[in-house]
Amino acid sequence: MKRFLTALIGCCISLSVWAQIPTPPEPSLEAKAWMLLDVNSGQVLAGQKTNERFEPASLTKLMTAYLTFGALKQKSLKPDQVIPVSTRAWKAEGSRMFIEPNKPVTVDELLRGVIIQSGNDASIALAEAIGGSEDVFAQMMNREAKRLGMANTNFTNATGLTSPQLYSTAEDLAQLVVALIRDYPEHYALYSQKEYRYNNITQANRNRLLWLDPTVDGVKTGYTDNAGYCLITSARRGERRLVSVVLGTASESARASESQKLLNWGFQFYDSVRLYARNQPVTELRVWKGAENKLKAGFTSDLYVALPKGQSGKLKATVESLQPLLAPVNPGQRVATLKLEFEGKPYRELPVVALEGVPIAGIFGRAWDTLRLMFK
Repeated sequence: MKRFLTALIGCCISLSVWAQIPTPPEPSLEAKAWMLLDVNSGQVLAGQKTNERFEPASLTKLMTAYLTFGALKQKSLKPDQVIPVSTRAWKAEGSRMFIEPNKPVTVDELLRGVIIQSGNDASIALAEAIGGSEDVFAQMMNREAKRLGMANTNFTNATGLTSPQLYSTAEDLAQLVVALIRDYPEHYALYSQKEYRYNNITQANRNRLLWLDPTVDGVKTGYTDNAGYCLITSARRGERRLVSVVLGTASESARASESQKLLNWGFQFYDSVRLYARNQPVTELRVWKGAENKLKAGFTSDLYVALPKGQSGKLKATVESLQPLLAPVNPGQRVATLKLEFEGKPYRELPVVALEGVPIAGIFGRAWDTLRLMFK
């Protein structure tokens, strides 16, 4: 017989109490689509048309860089490796790094050309070096997008130049940025560089917020006639990081001001609260037919929740464990669900995992628990 074991968790008691600050309605942005993500908790704080498909323009180059970082990690490319420049890359339309077929250029230089100068020529050169051709590289981009859970994204090139089947969403692009920061922190610093000089030409990073907000450390701009002016921005203030995605504004200044408005709103009116530390026991669960009859359960990484400031007392947490929980139980195995309620309404559900293993008991221990379960 299965039943649910529910235990009240005292996290709401231990949370800090802030002065009551009313949470305003979502900000109004002049953009086709937008969203604001709290990175620690993974929660979307606000957004409009977050899953609607739009042309990403040069935001596409985030995936071009992500795959290049992966190639460097796998050592299929080296930073100082000289990359041949094809005629196709040299003649690329739009924003350029100004590479030349007969002038040596390294992977490191090309990455700076992609990230800081938004060079289409540099993007194609890297795509050809990694995939053999830009078409094959686009297939690699789509495989990686699928792996990252970008369900509403399709890439057709490495540059973001207009193509009928090139599309993504605000939510998918935010996921990509989080993955880039998480997986390649050693390379992410390139996105904060304000200018880069190559071939005797100095070009400034088009992300205006790098000059206007010292807490902003990336990420990428984009523009085509179809896409409008786009900007993904990441800012860190204290231990909090927010990522804003703004798609389809009317001008360079608008994408910067709308992004700044969104970031300020999130930092001002929300806090990211750590409920549980990594490997901290959240609860202790009964185990049947095991060498031990109890196991500690929790989370394998710090658990954060984004809450309106001053509202932590309205958070309630419970753990639901599907009983009977039978041995063997492996470390990391899902054994329960943490259910959060805010103001009496469902807020989030998160998997709780075993923090330790419980091997199966001997024959007599199993027989005894079988008998006991018959009378529960």
